[in-house]
Amino acid sequence: MTQDRVPQRRTFLFLQGVNTPFFAKLSDRLAVDGHRIFRINFNAGDTVYWGQRKAWTFRERIESLPEFLNEKMRECDATDILLFGDRRPIHLPAIEIAQQRGVRIHVFEEGYFRPYWVTLERNGVNAHSLFPRDTAWIKNVAPSLPDYGDGDGNSKPFSSSLRTRALHDMAYHLSNIANPLMFPHYRTHRPVISGLEYAGWGQRFAKMPFYERRDRIMIARLMTGGTPFYLLPLQLDSDTQIRDHSPFDDMQDVIRLAVASFARHAPANTRLVIKNHPLDTGFVNYPRLIKKLEIEFDCENRIDYLESGDLEALLPSARGLVTVNSTVGLSSLSHGCPTIALSNPLYNLADLTFAGTLDQFWRGGTPPDSVFFKQFRNTLIHTTQVNGGFYSASGIALAVTNSARILESARSPLEALQ
Repeated sequence: MTQDRVPQRRTFLFLQGVNTPFFAKLSDRLAVDGHRIFRINFNAGDTVYWGQRKAWTFRERIESLPEFLNEKMRECDATDILLFGDRRPIHLPAIEIAQQRGVRIHVFEEGYFRPYWVTLERNGVNAHSLFPRDTAWIKNVAPSLPDYGDGDGNSKPFSSSLRTRALHDMAYHLSNIANPLMFPHYRTHRPVISGLEYAGWGQRFAKMPFYERRDRIMIARLMTGGTPFYLLPLQLDSDTQIRDHSPFDDMQDVIRLAVASFARHAPANTRLVIKNHPLDTGFVNYPRLIKKLEIEFDCENRIDYLESGDLEALLPSARGLVTVNSTVGLSSLSHGCPTIALSNPLYNLADLTFAGTLDQFWRGGTPPDSVFFKQFRNTLIHTTQVNGGFYSASGIALAVTNSARILESARSPLEALQ
C-alpha cells in the first residue's frame, strides 16, 4: 500500500448520482475494499438504481434537509460524501455541512474531455474547481506528468451510445412516476419535468433525418467554399454552466449578443455558424429567433444554423469559436482555433483564449499557444479526469476501477502536486 492510500476503513455516504448504475457499482467496489457504505435516496429513480442495497430515504420538504443531512453524517460518522453535480439544490446543503464537519467531498461530473473521461474532483467542479488558474504553476508541474497525447492517448476506449444514455434516463424518470406517493415533496433540479423534455426530444428527433441531410450539404459548403466563418455552439439552458456560472439567463441572450456584435464588427465577407446542442429539447425556435435578429441587425444571409452535424469537422476550418463556458472550448483549443469564452471556464487563461472583448475578437482572435495548451491539457486530465464513462457497462466498469483508486487515496491527484 502506498503512502497515499488510507489504511483505515473509511465511511462513504452516497448522495444523488448520475441516472445509471454507476454509483451502485462504485459502492459495491468500495464495500469489497472494506469500507462502510451509506446512501440517501431522494426519489423513486434513486431507489430503483440503488437496488436492494441499504439506504435512508428523504421524503420531507427541502427546508428540513440540512438537519436531516447533519444527523445522518453524524450517525454514520461519514468521512467522505460522493455526489454528481455540485449545484443541485439537494447537494448544496450537503457540501456546506460536509465542509463544516471536515468530511471529504467528492464531486463527479461529465468529463471535461470526452468521450473517454469523466470528472472527479474534491469540493467542486467547473467554476468551483480547485484547479489553479495559474499559468506559471501549470508550466512548472506539467513536465513531471504523463503525456496524455490528444486527450485520448493515455486512456482506454470503450463503447457507448446516445441510445444507451437515453434508455437509462427514461428508466430513471419513468420510475419517478411513483414520486407523488413515495417522495411527495421531491422537486427535480431540472427546469422542466422529464415528460415535457421527452415530448420535446420526440418532436425534434423525428425531424432529425431531414436536418441531417440539409446540414451535411451546408457543412460541406462551409468546408470547401472558401468563405471564412466563425462558430457559436449552443449550450443547454438547463446546464448549470449557464444558470449558475455565467452572466446569461439563457442561450437566447447569448445568440442576441453574438449576432449583434458579429453584425457590427466582423469582416463583411465572413459568416457566423450557430450549431444547436445535440440534447436540446427544441422548446425554443432558434431558426425563427436568428431570422429576426438578422433583420434587426442588418446581417441577412450571413448566418447559418445547424441542427445536427459534427462540430469537430468544422473546427479546423473555422476562423474562430465563441462559447460561454462549454467543454467545446477545449476541443476548439486542441484544434488551434482562436477561442473566446464569454464566462470564466477553467481554460480561460492567458495564451489559450482571447483576452479582449467579443467586438474585438472577430478581427483580432489569435490561435492558442499549442505548447502551453498541451501542458494545460495534461495537467487538467491528470488532476481532474478519470478514464471511464457513466452510461455503458464497459465504461462504468472502467470508471469504477479508476475512481476507487482516487477515492481511497489520502490526497487527491491535485493535492499530490501542491
